Amino acid sequence: MRVRRHPLPECAGTTPGDARVLATMRRRGRPHGVLLNRIEKAMMNNPVRAALQRHLEARLLANLGGTARDKRCLEVGCGRGRGIDIILDDFGAAEVDAFDLDADMVELARAHLARRGRKARLWVGSVTEIDAPNASYDAVFDFGIIHHVPAWRDALTEIYRVLKPGGRFYCEEVLDRFILHPLWRRVLEHPLEDRFDQQGFESALRDAGFLLRRGVGLFQHFAWFIADKPAAD
Repeated sequence: MRVRRHPLPECAGTTPGDARVLATMRRRGRPHGVLLNRIEKAMMNNPVRAALQRHLEARLLANLGGTARDKRCLEVGCGRGRGIDIILDDFGAAEVDAFDLDADMVELARAHLARRGRKARLWVGSVTEIDAPNASYDAVFDFGIIHHVPAWRDALTEIYRVLKPGGRFYCEEVLDRFILHPLWRRVLEHPLEDRFDQQGFESALRDAGFLLRRGVGLFQHFAWFIADKPAAD
């Protein structure tokens, strides 16, 4: 199946800051990512997926990498905000910044997380150009976003940049065997070139400067990683 390169979303419903970020990304014209189609949005935004994310996926990441108690954290690709709940409640973060390429998802997340007050800050943005200074975060979380990015190695470089020395990257990803399966190619939209398996992703983490702590795969379709930015970077 040919993957459609979605234009960046319109600015209606976003904040002035979001609109400026979107305008900048349009001018630069970089391949920031592939937006979810309707089928994948339905798969990612339902109670079953939320329960799996909290009770299986996040628990596995916590078992591999520990908590982020009282830390300042970032989630890349926040969707409608369920991952932020998990980072605050289950990982014990003090505050979470988060962004998504899809302006509609950011608006849903803002509504969902309004009760969190200043503990959650959201914006429209790209993982290949994170709107944060160097060494801003104690931990960064990726709940299956980087496989949507054509220039996924650039995403790892950016995550490394915004992590503090000694900071931790919690990562859950979808591997090439799933993405390139004929069934999923027909119903989902992903970049199809230069995809990664578990070993390839681990190698790219090291190339970006990370120290790989743990890597666990499932059926060569999914994998979970814990990687640290060296403390003496």
